[in-house]
Amino acid sequence: MKTNTLLSLICVYATLLGIPTAAQADDRITLGRTIVFKNTDYGADIPLVICRRVNAIQVKADRDMYLQKVKITFKNGDTKTIRFYRDVGKDKTTDWRKLAYKRCVKKLEVFGKSENSSAGVRVYGRQ
Repeated sequence: MKTNTLLSLICVYATLLGIPTAAQADDRITLGRTIVFKNTDYGADIPLVICRRVNAIQVKADRDMYLQKVKITFKNGDTKTIRFYRDVGKDKTTDWRKLAYKRCVKKLEVFGKSENSSAGVRVYGRQ
């Protein structure tokens, strides 16, 4: 082998070793954020720009709120409603709710009521 080819291969392998993996098995990723208001009967939409593959979801509230349900729309158009019906305290999270298998999530809709005028909500996914 020529020295230039050998040197370039060594550089490529060294670069590949330094790149961290994109996602680990139990990493938590933020699917989206929204705001839930005090007196509403409609859901707060979280449209995802790209499809995210997850097998479980978790909800975190920035303020005290009552979480009713989360409606998930998948890439193929199917929907799944996960019901919580519980109070979520300030900076508290719900338990992980599993999907049947890894699915590509395209849109989320959060239904709930805020104890104050509004509450920020984050929805996490697990890969």
